[in-house]
Amino acid sequence: MSFQKLDELGHRLEALGHALAILGADEATQMAVGGGEARAEAMATLAGMHHRMATAPEIADWIEAAQDEALNEDQAAALREFRRQHLNLTCLPPEFVERQMRTRMRCEQLWRDLRARNDWAGFQPALGGVVDLVREEAQLRAEALKLDPYDALMEQFDPGNRVADVGPVLEELKTFLVDFVPRAIDVQEKRLAKRPLKALSGTYPVDRQRELGLALMAAVGFDVTHGSLSVSHHPFCGGVPTDVRITTRYRTTEFLSALMGVLHETGHALYEQGLPREWAHWPLGKARGMAIHESQSLFVEKQIGRNPAFWTWALPMVERHLGEDWSLDDILPHVHRVERGLIRVDADEVTYPLHVILRFELEQDLVAGRLEVADLPEAWDARMQAYLGLSTIDNPADGPMQDVHWPSGAFGYFPSYTLGAMIAAQQWTAIEREHPDVSADFAEGRFDRVNDWRRERIWSQGSRWSTPELIERATGEPLNADHFRRHLEARYGG
Repeated sequence: MSFQKLDELGHRLEALGHALAILGADEATQMAVGGGEARAEAMATLAGMHHRMATAPEIADWIEAAQDEALNEDQAAALREFRRQHLNLTCLPPEFVERQMRTRMRCEQLWRDLRARNDWAGFQPALGGVVDLVREEAQLRAEALKLDPYDALMEQFDPGNRVADVGPVLEELKTFLVDFVPRAIDVQEKRLAKRPLKALSGTYPVDRQRELGLALMAAVGFDVTHGSLSVSHHPFCGGVPTDVRITTRYRTTEFLSALMGVLHETGHALYEQGLPREWAHWPLGKARGMAIHESQSLFVEKQIGRNPAFWTWALPMVERHLGEDWSLDDILPHVHRVERGLIRVDADEVTYPLHVILRFELEQDLVAGRLEVADLPEAWDARMQAYLGLSTIDNPADGPMQDVHWPSGAFGYFPSYTLGAMIAAQQWTAIEREHPDVSADFAEGRFDRVNDWRRERIWSQGSRWSTPELIERATGEPLNADHFRRHLEARYGG
């Protein structure tokens, strides 16, 4: 049977993917400094084996033949998703993939050096080369997938999402936020005038912060027998569902950034640990795209971790591990701090979407050829001034050189971040509709009801549905910006 052949292929691909994932996580956390060159060679070899195995000529015949076999509902869904992924893997010629990989890696290496020196003139030609290839990729994918070029790029990160659908939702959110950010800051300043921000005091040893993080991870549902916590330069969630590797980074002068990083990555980990294990070796058993993945991490960080009820329960744990005796009135102004800034990754949940929408708009123009790389600094500055009242015109390092996404060729990825925040708020509305008193659970350190809801509606579904279908099936309606807007107004609008 052809389906059986695909199943056997899936086990072999999963084994290679497992090895690559663990090697990648180890590289970022444990690998000796001198091991980089050999590790890169080993991973490149495995990645090449994986790609050749996944795109072998006979696979297309197996897919076609399997469609005529007697398949149950799960098998039919598995075959459908395998076919979609196979088309996306094979629509780029191998020589193009190699040329693009070399160009991306060179640009990313230059970016690390030139961003530190704020050298846009040196960086621009390299980024221009990446954008040229992204435009070529978008065209190749568009022709194979029968989509518009930018939609074909978005499809790689969030299957089913289209600019025609998400663009108006993000535009509506932008219009709201441009007016709301000044209001939220004004509300905050009036509160601080009455009760000044209590400064973080003392020193927070890394080992104690780590123990606090582990305690909160376990409490919100992380399975410590199938995952671990370590340190890396930039927090991430990697590994595989049976061995999830999450990381954070610590500052001994404050504890909130590491703790929020732990909660965010735990949200990713819970999704991975909750995926359907029996389909782990098929695309069907994988997470459904980056917007849904971000919605799960942001749900834990924002809907749970910044909920005042959560801190009613967590503050005694902070005191026990860190010796910090704080009240809710002391901690919440830190947890809910709103501040305009240039850096996306440091932004709060009110200003963050504007950073993402700015990039979403610019990269659409870049892919379509309406904007050239040489004009990026001015275009970036104009939007930054319009949306957040800040200028980057003489500071490209904190403007179009800020993120690694464009040097590495990841166009179509940025919308996932804000779509994830919106989906998380929409999930919270749906959960509260079924369980109006769910916040009271957090005050007692109970997270089973929110986890049960997400396990049934999101995690166990894997990649059975497209992103828009999964949102509607889980929450009862299509993506709707109103839920995120109401969430922000309730928390920050006074």
